[in-house]
Amino acid sequence: MENNRPLVAIVILNYNTRGLLERFIPYVLRTNYPNFKVVVADNDSHDGSADLVKDKFPDVEVLQIDGNLGYAGGYNYALDRIEADLFVLLNSDVEVTENWLTPMVDLLTSDEKISAVQPKICQYKDHKSFEYAGAAGGFIDKWGFPFCRGRIFDTMEPDEGQYNDNSEVFWASGAALLIRAKDFRKEKLDEDFFAHMEEIDLCWRLRNRGHQIWACGQSVVYHIGGGTLSQQNSRKTFLNYRNNLAMLTKNLPAGRLWKVLISRLLFWDLIAGVKFLLSGEVKNFIALIKAHWSFFGQYRKWHRKRAGMFQVSQKGTTGYYNKSVVLQFFILQRKKFSKLR
Repeated sequence: MENNRPLVAIVILNYNTRGLLERFIPYVLRTNYPNFKVVVADNDSHDGSADLVKDKFPDVEVLQIDGNLGYAGGYNYALDRIEADLFVLLNSDVEVTENWLTPMVDLLTSDEKISAVQPKICQYKDHKSFEYAGAAGGFIDKWGFPFCRGRIFDTMEPDEGQYNDNSEVFWASGAALLIRAKDFRKEKLDEDFFAHMEEIDLCWRLRNRGHQIWACGQSVVYHIGGGTLSQQNSRKTFLNYRNNLAMLTKNLPAGRLWKVLISRLLFWDLIAGVKFLLSGEVKNFIALIKAHWSFFGQYRKWHRKRAGMFQVSQKGTTGYYNKSVVLQFFILQRKKFSKLR
């Protein structure tokens, strides 16, 4: 290992994904970056995951967590106990390439303002197409809907080299997130989210403090997706909608907050609910209603999290799309990131 390169801890948070660990850890160990270690943080699995790692991959450290703390709580617990200059938060269902890490580290360390970087994330089953969870870097529209270069809603673009550049974005995917240890420890993930959108919230808070988030076009990984919860899972629907509203409450400038929340309640999420019903997705419709009840029932808690935060206007900042991506996609039929106006 070279001592002149930052030490990177690649931390895989695991909950009952024994088969995925056995399949993908060998790819991680073949990473050609000269100074890294691999840690599996186990969220109290009961499928023998920890024993598998200890027996089959002796070079990988296992950090046992007492109870399932979710994505946010699990990573906060683990990274508090791991020493490194940089962290990678890596999903257990990601196949990395040999040269995935070095370009990201080079980009991150090129400018002290850059706090976090993600690679291009393509589909495991189709290496030529972008994957839902992050694609080539995250953006957000004026009503709080996240989307990506290479993915808008459920429509993924083919990877034809159009996003091979290094580009500043609004948020980076938690499926494969490289972040400075000092910045993570200062902000951390919001454990009240449990899972889903906590990485967007983290990136937004970092941006509000003057940091930058980037996507690295020279790095690529392949993500299965839905390793813990599938896209159709009503629990995921609940978490996505509730956490999205919580994220907006924590990070939007004061002058826009209630305008956005009321619009979401009375218009945008209402449309989503009707779409669920018309599609026969009753469980997702109920999950959406529960998400709003949960959020507004705990609004004071989410609003208190704004206290002490350094708020900056999002208008005109990189990665912020000052229009409705919903209208662009569904009404104007602009299905690709490059087609947005």
